Amino acid sequence: MKNLSIAACAFLGLFLFNSAGAAEIIRVYGPGGPLPAVKEAATAFEKKTGVRVEVTGGPTDKWIASARENADIVYSGSETMMTDFVYAMNGAIDNADVYPLYLRPLAMLVKPGNPKKIRQFSDMTKPGIKVLVVNGAGQNGVWEDAAGRLGNIETVRALRNNIVFYARNSALAKDYWISHPDTDVWLIWNIWQVSNPKLADAVPIESKYVIYRDTAVALTRSGKTRQAAIDFTSFLKSSDGKAIYRKWGWITD
Repeated sequence: MKNLSIAACAFLGLFLFNSAGAAEIIRVYGPGGPLPAVKEAATAFEKKTGVRVEVTGGPTDKWIASARENADIVYSGSETMMTDFVYAMNGAIDNADVYPLYLRPLAMLVKPGNPKKIRQFSDMTKPGIKVLVVNGAGQNGVWEDAAGRLGNIETVRALRNNIVFYARNSALAKDYWISHPDTDVWLIWNIWQVSNPKLADAVPIESKYVIYRDTAVALTRSGKTRQAAIDFTSFLKSSDGKAIYRKWGWITD
């Protein structure tokens, strides 16, 4: 009987320990672009506070079902994307709780060494240049926004003529870039080159054409009740968080 009591106490202690540990897991979901910065921030926050931050990133259809069940925080790759998340989360996120964090610019990624000598936006409109764009996720219409910024329809027509693939998200674009080595330019956010330096070199787009979009963060309805989740969003906004995002190519000032 005594041994049984000891075993029961041990089991209860283990149960309570596991329950307490589980309560200290913050679950964060979002797209693949900002993922490297969010994961590094999660590691730094865990080291600082002891609270585990579990980050799941990538195409929305890979994680949205889980996020509806247990997300504390959702981050985005643009304002239009975050609006889509508000709808997709079925009321778990309020638009009033969305906080825009940092911006990043559209850039031209080229093959290492830039063999086609792409130097400016107009180079993508030259005959024979093969351009890859993303038209989905956080980049709906971004190639058109850039090409049409000066009000010249010929630029839009010329760029469209050179687009060889319209990827629905950045992950699919990356796959296409790797599997089609004859593609000359990948029009995407600069941060993708920072996280994939061996795949491409980055050529900045001149200011008259460049487009910026943000990453935003939002606490879910359940996340707003958890101090650790609130603290993590504060960490993302802090000087430590800014330094991490800056490292991954984001504009933080």
